[in-house]
Amino acid sequence: MRRYAVYAVPGAHDADAAEAHRLRAAVEAWYARDELQGLTTDARRYGFHATLRSPIRLADGRTEDELRAAADAFAAARPPVVIPGLRAAPIDGFRALLPAPDDGALDTLAAAVLAEFEDFRAPISDADVRRRRPERLTPRQRELFEQWGYPYVLDEFRFHLTLTDPVPAERAAEVDAALEEHFAGLTGIDVPLTAVVISVEPEPGAPFEVLSVHPFAESILETV
Repeated sequence: MRRYAVYAVPGAHDADAAEAHRLRAAVEAWYARDELQGLTTDARRYGFHATLRSPIRLADGRTEDELRAAADAFAAARPPVVIPGLRAAPIDGFRALLPAPDDGALDTLAAAVLAEFEDFRAPISDADVRRRRPERLTPRQRELFEQWGYPYVLDEFRFHLTLTDPVPAERAAEVDAALEEHFAGLTGIDVPLTAVVISVEPEPGAPFEVLSVHPFAESILETV
């Protein structure tokens, strides 16, 4: 069964700023590095992105066309936001591009996406529960998982653009040095985010693919 996610993907929109396209190209080049293939398996499968709405199966009676129409309407009613001061850093054992502290715009966007697309989400299955291993979650994360189908939302949300899978301790210094060198020209830049993206997993275990790009309001005006 297909799964759908709502992502932030700088550089996915043709009208994106040069910084966004440079960032996307740099991350895709990072994923392609031969010596890192064993550490980017899941990162490459999910694709360059920051999660706004984690992958879901559509609820009974909801369709892909309805999901895309809802994303159009959602994005058209919102302005672009800025991902400030990106830097590569550890997060829960893996590596990602993290923003500098901001005015809360990214958290607000993620919370709005979560609420807007909740009606499209099929209930979590027993297999979903087992895969998430709720016994390893905090009480708050378990509460969020049961309510929203994902534990890292709202006050547990942390915007990040994933670069690796979990990094073994013995390779941490090597990976961190490679990250510093690879992203040296992009460290600290501000990147405009001008759209949300719907990505799809066509079948279980398949790589996620960009299904559609939904520009924010000012992005539409700029391209007219």
